[in-house]
Amino acid sequence: MLIFLHFLFMAVSLLVVMAMPEPLSPDGWEPPRVSPEILTHPPMDSNMTEPPAGAMEAYCQMLLQSAVPVPPDQIPWFCLCTHCKGTEGPKGDRGDRGLPGSPGSPGRRGTTGFRGPPGFVGRPGVKGQKGDEGEKGSQGLQGLVGPKGDRGFKGDKGERGLEGRSGDRGPKGDDGICPDACESSQGPPGTPGLPGPAGFRGLPGTQGLSGPKGLKGDLGDIGQPGAPGSEGVKGEPGPQGECNCTDGVDGSPGQRGGKGDKGDQGQTGPTGQSGAQGGKGDVGPMGMMGPPGPCMPSIQSAFAAGLTSSYPPPNTPVVFSHLFYNIQGSYNPSTGLYTAPINGTYVFSYHLTVHERVLKVGLFHNYVPVVKTTDVKILGTTSHSVILHLARGDQVWIQVKDSITNGMYAGSEASSTFSGYLLHPDTCDMASLRAPIHPIIPDVNEYSWGDLPFGAP
Repeated sequence: MLIFLHFLFMAVSLLVVMAMPEPLSPDGWEPPRVSPEILTHPPMDSNMTEPPAGAMEAYCQMLLQSAVPVPPDQIPWFCLCTHCKGTEGPKGDRGDRGLPGSPGSPGRRGTTGFRGPPGFVGRPGVKGQKGDEGEKGSQGLQGLVGPKGDRGFKGDKGERGLEGRSGDRGPKGDDGICPDACESSQGPPGTPGLPGPAGFRGLPGTQGLSGPKGLKGDLGDIGQPGAPGSEGVKGEPGPQGECNCTDGVDGSPGQRGGKGDKGDQGQTGPTGQSGAQGGKGDVGPMGMMGPPGPCMPSIQSAFAAGLTSSYPPPNTPVVFSHLFYNIQGSYNPSTGLYTAPINGTYVFSYHLTVHERVLKVGLFHNYVPVVKTTDVKILGTTSHSVILHLARGDQVWIQVKDSITNGMYAGSEASSTFSGYLLHPDTCDMASLRAPIHPIIPDVNEYSWGDLPFGAP
């Protein structure tokens, strides 16, 4: 470091000498007079390789503020430029963002805030389904004796009691006094005596005369038929009659009988000789175009229908009579049945409006429930979609459970729809499936609610 400083000092001194206007001659040159107390370089120890911090500033300040002025050529260049200030350069580009610092220690836990206001009361939940009936409990302890009841109503009059026995005969009365006239006079009547005992039953009286003949009564009910009598014993055969007959004259010929039954088919005769080949016949009229076969990928089938009457009856398909789309005619708007035209994969869906009643609805395939939906909302909607594989002639429909849970609704501001379409037909079918579909006559007794094949009802 010291060698570098000396090199810089020599370079600056050379520049200063070159910048002088008139160089001094050797005769007029004198060595500079430097005060003994002024140092030409900052003081350093022998062990130091570079000046200590602040030593350069202190050294320069000492040279510039010395009592004896130091010639400029004796002042180091760095001391002359200590107070120099260059022009400010343009602002540099923003440096890269530094690495994130280590996370600080967690602060102290704040105080607990005030309790907030209570929230809004939620809507009441949907009423759950009725639970299973519980087992009968054991008999409880006998209760306490209740208070005495009020006096009952007066009972009916009892039957008349038995007649009492006769009393004892009373004593004889006093003798009467004969009056002066000695004529008898009837005394006052005595008190009536007690009734005597009942006498014996008298003999029956004579039979009275017959009354007039009454009118004929109404015809009585027919009695039950009597039991059949037992079969009689077979009689003995009678005696054989005597035969005193002779051959008579032949009778006239009878009428011709009817044609007899056809006889059995005779044996096949020998094959005849082949006839001459006939000429080609005329071309017949073009027949009607037949329905597409089950394996044709171009066949299509789709429908969409809407409900027109709310709360449909149970135990029968729901009739969606308003047609939105049914070009192929696979859906019957009179019966509510969709019949698959070919073997393939189909998609069915229903979107129903629920109003005032609980709705329990299901999608059925050939009298078997596939999916079921229950909605207990007073006003809401329910929907379902399902993918099925149907054979040609299979039928699909919508059905409600009963007349209490048939809350399917349709109105001017709400709709209930049933739709389906053929996703893709099967690639191979048997030839017998290409025959026309025979009409299926449903049995009304088979439209039962039933149970799902994979879960509880």
